[in-house]
Amino acid sequence: MSQDKFETLISSAVPLPNENVDTDQIIPGRFLKAIERKGFGENLFRDWRYSSVNEKISSFILNNPAFTGRILVAGANFGSGSSREHAAWAIYDYGFRAVVSSFFADIFKNNALNNGLLPVQVSAGFLNKIFKLIDSNPKSEFRIDLVNQKITILQTGEFENFEINTYKKECLLNGYDDIDYLLSLKDKIESFEN
Repeated sequence: MSQDKFETLISSAVPLPNENVDTDQIIPGRFLKAIERKGFGENLFRDWRYSSVNEKISSFILNNPAFTGRILVAGANFGSGSSREHAAWAIYDYGFRAVVSSFFADIFKNNALNNGLLPVQVSAGFLNKIFKLIDSNPKSEFRIDLVNQKITILQTGEFENFEINTYKKECLLNGYDDIDYLLSLKDKIESFEN
């Protein structure tokens, strides 16, 4: 399934400083019945966003209208736990296009990349700067430049480079999933076969 192309994203960010956020907290297991990638966003962090009687919990960051944007900034070890791809689906379906953290669980990181969601791993110090800036000004904006693999704090100009697998970078830049990538090589494959 093709995704949106990702080149440069300029956006404010939503801070979630919790560490060791696992995939069951991102999207609880009871919501994994659907097989399409749609509709998971409404249940993103469901048990943190809503009470047992389905009322919004005002203290949870996603329920605070002061914090908006297409970037989720998370504490260390984000996406640990089970390998459910639905966690990346839920974050993407909610409207986030990138997650910034100082460490990602490997399976979550791969699932994110496979589903058009860019995991940006930065140093703990740079992550702390981002959290402090958002805390002082929720409208602060950041630029994530995938081509140059750089995240910039627009207010100060401070930046940090991040790593990404070359193949996954090409897929994100072109909006490809694995099948789209193979189809993009169709002429070369046919030429090789001949």
